[in-house]
Amino acid sequence: MTMNLFGQFSSPILMGIPLIAIALVIPWLLIPTSTSRWLNNRLLTLQNWFLGQFTSQLLSPINPGGHKWALLFTSLLLFLISLNMLGLLPYTFTPTAQLSMNMGFAVPLWLATVILGMRNQPTVALGHLLPEGTPVPLIPVLIIIETISLFIRPLALGVRLTANLTAGHLLIQLIATAAFVLMPLMPTVAILTTILLPLLTLLEIAVAMIQAYVFVLLLSLYLQENV
Repeated sequence: MTMNLFGQFSSPILMGIPLIAIALVIPWLLIPTSTSRWLNNRLLTLQNWFLGQFTSQLLSPINPGGHKWALLFTSLLLFLISLNMLGLLPYTFTPTAQLSMNMGFAVPLWLATVILGMRNQPTVALGHLLPEGTPVPLIPVLIIIETISLFIRPLALGVRLTANLTAGHLLIQLIATAAFVLMPLMPTVAILTTILLPLLTLLEIAVAMIQAYVFVLLLSLYLQENV
């Protein structure tokens, strides 16, 4: 039973063709392209407004030196939202439900912020390891604790994204299986259980967008400490 539940996180293959390759094309069709007209259409205008609001809110607390990361953060947000939404389509799976893939995003970007801080302002970067006003006997302990928390950051980024997406998909799978099993036994309960599925799907859409935003937001906070 456990293998069947977690089998949804493996890439399905049809006639030797990984269906994830086909699913990756679908988000490209949803993103509008710019036109040569003076005025954009409604979809492109809405997309530009969304990206502008996201960039301004994300980079407003950061020093001007960190504004170079705007394009990277915006592209990462759109990429993560697209990958998170893939799991809600039929015959696909969520690539960001794999911890190895999320760690591949988290570790290099976190390491880039740390190296940037050590290169540009090493005193300030190392100062985060010891809060101001710490008693002398607690200095060695706090340095060890802050160092451990620094290296746990990329693991927390990857695990948070993986756990939220995996939990939501497993919950939908369990409720759908329960409704299917209860249909011949208790039709009324099965119908009431089925009503939860569209609501959970809407919740998963919200979680997919929110978790992508939280991932990029935390990276921006790490960047803010080192710029």
